[in-house]
Amino acid sequence: MEPLPASVEALAGFLTELAEAGKKVATIQRHTAAIAKAHELAGLDSPTADKKIKVLLKGIAREKKTRIKQAAAFTLATFKRTIKSIDVSTPTGLRNRALLLLGFTGAFRRSELEALNIEHLAFDEDGLVVSLDQSKTNQLGQAEEKAIFYSPDSALCPIRSLQAWLRVLDRTEGCVFVSLRKNQQLTTRRMTTKYINLITQQYLGTGYTAHSLRASFVTVSKLNGADDSKVMNQTKHKTSAMIRRYTRLDNVRQHNSAKELGL
Repeated sequence: MEPLPASVEALAGFLTELAEAGKKVATIQRHTAAIAKAHELAGLDSPTADKKIKVLLKGIAREKKTRIKQAAAFTLATFKRTIKSIDVSTPTGLRNRALLLLGFTGAFRRSELEALNIEHLAFDEDGLVVSLDQSKTNQLGQAEEKAIFYSPDSALCPIRSLQAWLRVLDRTEGCVFVSLRKNQQLTTRRMTTKYINLITQQYLGTGYTAHSLRASFVTVSKLNGADDSKVMNQTKHKTSAMIRRYTRLDNVRQHNSAKELGL
């Protein structure tokens, strides 16, 4: 910081540096209050009262909150191992495998998986089209569709896994994912978002949530070279900015243009 009085620009730069250094919102607020007090004691106008600083602080708080809430993303290798480890000799295993594979390949929100009905599914030789009546990005209930494709590995195929579960379910309408009793008897109760989250953590670990299925779809797609428009066609995000926010690219050597400089 420059000597008093500090300029708005200098304070903004200082606060931004604190945020980028990973300082907590409370810490940044304490620094801001201390700077305001120093100006008050010196009989000077404080830059902390400027509207630009207030907007910046709100933005930092919002960004910090978003980062805390973001679900962890898993690697494709981890997901494959997890799916292949599921015991599919029981209805529970068949259901859970189908749930995880569909959730990941369709970039579904947990609320969409909860609301999914058999009537929303249209199978053909090219794959599966899932129709969504309403979602977070589709509050007016306009038709939205997700495309699911066959995998050459039957153990990892979302369509074959879903069909195997539907054969056990043996229904032509109603909710796709239902709860089961301890004796593996089917119920008519729709699985809740809370239970979907617990199933995700049961197999992938407590560091993940059901939203990790969606987050990981974005990350894996981007690492595999998919452009934003293709990702958005599945996630139904409205802007590329949301795709960038969802992308978890933690390995500094991956997805880095420094290796494409041509030197």
